[in-house]
Amino acid sequence: MGSRPSYGVGIGWRPEIAGFVEGLPGLRFAEVVAESVHAHGELPTGLQVLLDRGVTIIPHGVRLSLGGAEPVDPARVEHFAAVAERLRAPLISEHIAFVRAGGIEAGHLLPLPRSREAVDAVVANVRRVQAAVPVPIALEPIAALFDWPDDELTEGQFLTEILDRSGAQLLLDVANVYANARNRGTDPAELLDQLPLERIAYVHVAGGAEHQGLYHDTHTDAVPQPVLDLVGALCARHVPPALMLERDGDYPPAAALAADLDAIAKASGYPVIT
Repeated sequence: MGSRPSYGVGIGWRPEIAGFVEGLPGLRFAEVVAESVHAHGELPTGLQVLLDRGVTIIPHGVRLSLGGAEPVDPARVEHFAAVAERLRAPLISEHIAFVRAGGIEAGHLLPLPRSREAVDAVVANVRRVQAAVPVPIALEPIAALFDWPDDELTEGQFLTEILDRSGAQLLLDVANVYANARNRGTDPAELLDQLPLERIAYVHVAGGAEHQGLYHDTHTDAVPQPVLDLVGALCARHVPPALMLERDGDYPPAAALAADLDAIAKASGYPVIT
């Protein structure tokens, strides 16, 4: 990731599936929500076992609000830095989104207008984070159920400008790409041709479901075939260093999780880890 070794297929570590994750014989890469890890004290047993095995664990933030108009909260950045150090992480990741404004917490990742003002805000906050965290950051474009009116930039232009100006790497979520394209009525593969794929640090893969005519990136459903097809389309263009299954809630039996991991491996050409 920092030096771009190949990690293959991984999974997001969650306490509810810690035993399953620990038992994956071929696992070399996992991700943990940064805000769920204490900066001091003992790590959860499952995480410590993975570290002891030499598994690379990436802290993934959900609360920095990089796209907010206000500067990122120094205390949150300090916590992120401490977690990265504890996990000996070669990389951190966060979202291109905002989660608070005027002191009000939204509780959700909210999309930014694709404006140059928004680019400025994200780049400034990324630089603040990078001044405090000594490892690279990868930025994840989110799934959004709406677009702001009068966008100045296309999605590809918006993301590329943020990456170019901030020096950040890309955390590409193919499930988000699929969800946005499906809800907009566009071809998801078109975005792949507009992004600097060589800057991908790793890739998220997740399931979703349609509700009231909109496709939601739920993380609680099996990975659908169109998302796996998009993994294949991505890897035909550029093979990323790692791909990771995200599952957050409504956890299925181990066999179903293993089937998702095997399907991602098959779509990407990486070895199975189950």
